[in-house]
Amino acid sequence: MHQESIFAQENSQTSPLANRVRPTTIDEFVGQDQLLGKGKVLREFIEHDQISSLILWGPPGVGKTTLAEIIAQHTKAHFVTFSAVTSSIKDIKKIMETAEKNRQYGEKTICFIDEIHRFNKAQQDAFLPFVERGSITLIGATTENPSFEINSALLSRCKVFVMKSLTVKDLEQVLQRALHHPNGFPGLTIHCDDASIKLMAEFANGDARVALNTLEMAVLNGQRHDREVTITADDLSQLINTKSLRYDSHGEEHYNVISALHKSMRNSDVDAAVYWCSRMLDGGEDPLYIARRLVRFASEDIGLADPNALLIATSTFQACQFLGMPECDVHLTECVIYLALAPKSNAAYVARQEAHRAIKKTGNLPVPLQIRNAPTKLMKDLHYGQHYQYAHDTKDKLTTMQTMPPELVGKQFYQPTDQGMETRFANRLAQIKEWHRKHPEN
Repeated sequence: MHQESIFAQENSQTSPLANRVRPTTIDEFVGQDQLLGKGKVLREFIEHDQISSLILWGPPGVGKTTLAEIIAQHTKAHFVTFSAVTSSIKDIKKIMETAEKNRQYGEKTICFIDEIHRFNKAQQDAFLPFVERGSITLIGATTENPSFEINSALLSRCKVFVMKSLTVKDLEQVLQRALHHPNGFPGLTIHCDDASIKLMAEFANGDARVALNTLEMAVLNGQRHDREVTITADDLSQLINTKSLRYDSHGEEHYNVISALHKSMRNSDVDAAVYWCSRMLDGGEDPLYIARRLVRFASEDIGLADPNALLIATSTFQACQFLGMPECDVHLTECVIYLALAPKSNAAYVARQEAHRAIKKTGNLPVPLQIRNAPTKLMKDLHYGQHYQYAHDTKDKLTTMQTMPPELVGKQFYQPTDQGMETRFANRLAQIKEWHRKHPEN
């Protein structure tokens, strides 16, 4: 079995702790029991060397690259690896040509691509014919949603395995294993109580790499006596002040969190709405993006139940333009609170959707002659504007003139709710309908 691997790392003290203690077997691997537990499908594939093309999708630090290395240790196939960050299209073609030659001699090739989402569509397309022919078995690792970042033709030929964030208990196990690993801190005796281990695990926020980096820094900064190091809560307090936030303003988490904000406001859960807004701000999101979504929400989910919502949202957008971060964070929070607590109506949104569907069904219906403008003699001769009724000339400011295309007469797009101020519009609409009932069109 021949392998070319980016995994090879010196187990010297100059190598990061995460590399020195990287698991080499499934039994050493921590977490992902839904994939690697006894009898689970991915474990069976690995143990029986029956790997098919697959995508490992999960947040940073959950073991995607480690799992690929374990597969490399188990397989009898030719295993090649490269990173989408550093590899060129020339590298891809060279590997694919070698894989095709190996296939002709009956040898399988497994190709591991780290951060596959960083390849553009053309680069991803380069793999497709080789995956189809069976020249390679593709294993891709990504932190981004494959539905968005991997082209559909390639994705349809791969099984996606979702890897979850590690739990605090998982991370405690990772840290304990590192403390007792022969390559962890050779020559040192580390004293670290369970409370400190838990503190580091909680700080890591599901990321084993963060947990191990924190432990390594804690050992370097701990109280040392000869070959013994003691890690205390005070030592950790200097290293752990803000939990690492996972938020990518261009990735799937961006869409997940804005969706959570929108739906929390729609559900009138003010505290959840404030939390999700703060998550976006603390993650570095553009405040104008949040403000634009609030302007949309004000009409889509509140509308005429509280017309002031749109005024407040647009004013918030202007405040964000004027102030920027960090000053505009309180304006966004104020707006989120208002929108979350405001009465809700999607009647305006539904009216737009209903009208859109009617237009798609009926096409470009002609404007009734009586409400066409007639600036020229020809237009007047063609009866443009004939029988037009000027509402302001009437007592009730209403006329019997028909303004809807004949094909849609009687169609009601706007259906007011009984929420907030929209009751006023519902009452007005009822009054207009009653007037028309008493004044039928001549």
